[in-house]
Amino acid sequence: MGMAVSAPRVMTALVSPFDAQGRLDAGRAGDLARRLCDRGCDGFVLAGTTGESPTLSPQEKLSLCTSVRRAVDGRAAVWLGTGTYNTAESVHLTAAACDAGAEGVMAVVPYYSRPPQPGLLRHFAAIAAATPLPLMVYNIPGRTACNLLPQTLAHLCAQAGNVVAVKEASRDLEQVGEILRLLPDLRVYSGDDALTLPIMALGGHGVVSVASHLVPERVAGLVDACVQDQWALARRLHRDLLPLCRALFVTSNPIPVKVALRLCGFGVGGFREPLCEPTAEEAATILAALRQVGLAAEATG
Repeated sequence: MGMAVSAPRVMTALVSPFDAQGRLDAGRAGDLARRLCDRGCDGFVLAGTTGESPTLSPQEKLSLCTSVRRAVDGRAAVWLGTGTYNTAESVHLTAAACDAGAEGVMAVVPYYSRPPQPGLLRHFAAIAAATPLPLMVYNIPGRTACNLLPQTLAHLCAQAGNVVAVKEASRDLEQVGEILRLLPDLRVYSGDDALTLPIMALGGHGVVSVASHLVPERVAGLVDACVQDQWALARRLHRDLLPLCRALFVTSNPIPVKVALRLCGFGVGGFREPLCEPTAEEAATILAALRQVGLAAEATG
């Protein structure tokens, strides 16, 4: 991609592979990361939503990081999701991330408890203070029932010098524009593959991607086209990717992407409850989308 690994453009929100007994298969995660590295990904975020973070233990998250870091061997940045809805627990895991080989940490807006903005500010400031590593804040109101406002993010950045990025999955382009107005030097990543183009058009930096598990070259190509102001090409690539982006959210993420990887011959195991296999109709939608983006030769249904 030609980007320094320190500021990756295409970060795959890596799935967490499980073995037949439901145990974490950190070695398989390393294999997948290496495969994606070869195909255009220059960064990975581990133990995020797509990595089934709520059902991973802190030790599993750290072992995942160690394994993937070893596998990619400096060819891609490896960031670890360390945020939970518990500030003390988040601080503890964040402090441990450095020793596990993380080059950065991602912390999600606390879910379920719906803290007010001053509480969010204190939460993220405590996490940032716990590490010398760069921090990416992850805003996904659809899952957390809580929106981190741009002004709060600006206050946080003024307090904590290691907050370098935000993963914006609010689906609110006006909010993204306001973040970039207030914080022009902050790296804004799209948290939604379908919105990579508009967010980069506003000045965003890249994407934390799910689709890049399957078509990393195309996701990288879209991001490159945006960086190089090749907007006609970017629009075409965006439209080509949309059916796949839609299919990957036909049911709760990461169910579709794990099924898609299995259909393409790179199985990563099942899911931890309460996640479960898709319905037959959902599985058919996923298979059809794979065929539509030219993975029909690989996909077996």
